[in-house]
Amino acid sequence: MRAFGYTAPADPATAVRLAAQPGTTYVAGGTDLLNLMRDGAEDHEHLVDINRLDLAAVTADDAGLHVGGLARMRQVAEDRRVRTGFPVLSQALLASASPQVRIMASIGGNLLQRTRCGYFRDPGSACNKRVPGSGCPAVEGQNRMHAVLGGSPHCIATHPSDLAVALLALDAVVRVLGPDGARQIPVGELYREPGDTPHLENTLRPGELITAVDVPGGPLAQRSRYRKLRDRATFEFAVVSVAAAVHLRGGRVRDVRLAFGGIGTRPWRSPEAEDALRGRALTAVAVAEAGRALVRGAQPRQHNAFKVELVQRALTGALHEWGALR
Repeated sequence: MRAFGYTAPADPATAVRLAAQPGTTYVAGGTDLLNLMRDGAEDHEHLVDINRLDLAAVTADDAGLHVGGLARMRQVAEDRRVRTGFPVLSQALLASASPQVRIMASIGGNLLQRTRCGYFRDPGSACNKRVPGSGCPAVEGQNRMHAVLGGSPHCIATHPSDLAVALLALDAVVRVLGPDGARQIPVGELYREPGDTPHLENTLRPGELITAVDVPGGPLAQRSRYRKLRDRATFEFAVVSVAAAVHLRGGRVRDVRLAFGGIGTRPWRSPEAEDALRGRALTAVAVAEAGRALVRGAQPRQHNAFKVELVQRALTGALHEWGALR
């Protein structure tokens, strides 16, 4: 890791102004950023430490939950209001990392963490995310953990955030502050598919800072669950995951939200799978139709084709939590 500058501003406006400069980025918990810099996968001339900023509050009102961008993963996961009113968020956070990382890592940092693709993390390998135009060895190489949806010939890396998947299922909105002022971005519009520019992973503008995440409350949020399948039960990233929010009335699905991790190049929402369930009894036949709708258009590779069936099984398992499927 080469030498870099360091500033710890006292207010968001100063932080944004500094971070908008070329070669500069934010650091909060640093649980991912510093590893990337040590490994040579990222290189920054200056770090703007935002830990002094007053952006860590977690509040709730009639509109829903409001989580500061600097709230820590553990803080949010263990909050009583989150556990009871937004269980999918608590479950996703508790499944996301080791206890040590959850103490340090911020909500904003978690949403912006980089892929765990081994080719990206290895400076000796080609990677279009790290060096645009250098190629994507994963397409024909080791791709067991890679995406079957949303990929391109230039990149098939998955996004690693469990939290982003859960927030996508709840129609959350990210609040950001940048040089041009404040704006709001639906979580579903925060992430880009790789296309031919996989190094552009999100829709943030230079210097923009995640200040908060707003999550609507209500029956869907209260009846939400997160199911994560991984290679081991300890600190591990998802092979596939499902965030499901279901509102049943009279034995039928009045409304539903389904989002998935481990299968897409971004947190993956499936309106087609939701449409297959909405208005119907939650039967095994309906869930099977939803699963087939989800993976329609999937492009599996040599080592990750098993994900096509696995994610359908994970969806069935997640929906079992609303009662035995008939």
